[in-house]
Amino acid sequence: MTDTAHPTSPPRKLVAGNWKMHGLAGELEQARAVAEALAKEPARCRVAIFPPATLIHRMAEALSGGPVEIGAQDVHHAARGAFTGDICAEMLRDAGATLVILGHSERRGHHRESDVQVAAKVAAAISAGLEPLVCVGETLEQREAGEHIDVVRRQVQESLPQSLDGRAFAVSYEPVWAIGTGLTPSIGEIEQMNAEIRQVLSDRFSEGGDVPILYGGSVKPSNAREILHADGVGGALVGGASLTAAEFLPIIRAA
Repeated sequence: MTDTAHPTSPPRKLVAGNWKMHGLAGELEQARAVAEALAKEPARCRVAIFPPATLIHRMAEALSGGPVEIGAQDVHHAARGAFTGDICAEMLRDAGATLVILGHSERRGHHRESDVQVAAKVAAAISAGLEPLVCVGETLEQREAGEHIDVVRRQVQESLPQSLDGRAFAVSYEPVWAIGTGLTPSIGEIEQMNAEIRQVLSDRFSEGGDVPILYGGSVKPSNAREILHADGVGGALVGGASLTAAEFLPIIRAA
């Protein structure tokens, strides 16, 4: 009997723009410019922008029906309650977000978020139907001490609840020392860490071999193609270069 089954195509890469604490109403024009360019010439990858919470609803309305997905930059672990200043997953969905960044190094560092807290937020996100993009990465001190692989493997192990099995999610490897510094690890170092992350994902999840592993940390037009085509890289989480269409579009086109 002839086997006519075809191998499953790998998921499309995801190029995500994290606007961090940048963006007023006027900057929506940059997001519109990206969406309009991609409507004329579709990207080979998924594209998402993660604006500050104040712009999620307006950006979702402005880009409705277009090729750019909208995400949030954080979420509270509880569904509702007396948590002044926090935003729950259902509120983000209601505002128009479909994805959410969790465990970013700036949250882990500035807000002292632990792996356990990140895992609770991931669980809240998937319960509300948001697709989590979970960040992991080592500090320069941890890399220089030779602890970087153990640190990242532990973050992947402990930040991702088992309830993710069968759900859509992504992981982003972001060495803390490369974020906003202009420094990037070598392609070999990125590929090595991706292989370590992939091993943990494959060991834990039934579809762990297909979970996109993004790279983040000083991604820009000049280095995007080399990074995005490195072995095992499933996309990019872009910071400052995602704030303008002029810089973000060349990164998208490089995927």
